[in-house]
Amino acid sequence: MNEPTSDRTRVKRLPERGVYDRDSLDAIIDEALICHLGFVQDGDPIVIPTIHARDGDTIYLHGSPASRMLRLMKRGAAVCVTATIIDGIVAARSVFHHSMNYRSAVVLGEARLVDDAEERLRAMEMITEHVLPGRWAEARHPSDTENKGTLIVAVPIAEFSVKTRSGPPGDDEPDYDLPIWAGVIPLAMTPGAPDPDPLLNDGIEVAESVVRFGQASS
Repeated sequence: MNEPTSDRTRVKRLPERGVYDRDSLDAIIDEALICHLGFVQDGDPIVIPTIHARDGDTIYLHGSPASRMLRLMKRGAAVCVTATIIDGIVAARSVFHHSMNYRSAVVLGEARLVDDAEERLRAMEMITEHVLPGRWAEARHPSDTENKGTLIVAVPIAEFSVKTRSGPPGDDEPDYDLPIWAGVIPLAMTPGAPDPDPLLNDGIEVAESVVRFGQASS
């Protein structure tokens, strides 16, 4: 499908970059390590960065009960979830045509507070596994106090759009003869060597999830 799910999600600027299929959306949501949650509270626009995970047609978001989201989410709220992955800096011959290669996803929906204990625990597991696969089985699970101190919000994937850019610069025809370098500087997030906690007890080896994360990203 390459038609928007609603007119609200139709890409209006550079519409040829708009993509509306679920596979493209899911790939971006699943790859991005962070997303941004936007909503309006008491007439003020608020955008909060948060970690997340996708479970089928639902995006789970993690927060604090002390946050400004809580009161709003208890009664349901219209929200916007966005995730962006930058793949490169596009250096053109003209300043106007400089750009970035990117993949971005936008989801519009009504958020709900997750109160069910089983769903909350499952969401916590998925968010943990999204950031560091395999870690849930290695680490201590949340205590009752920690559970109560964690806000989980669910957003259904109903209205969405994807926008991407890839490839070389798109300069104006006369500028191709200018003696100016143009091209793409690829960007990628690469993990470094694990930095152990200074309070780590002696004799504890690097966790398997950490080792696998480094190997998968190399």
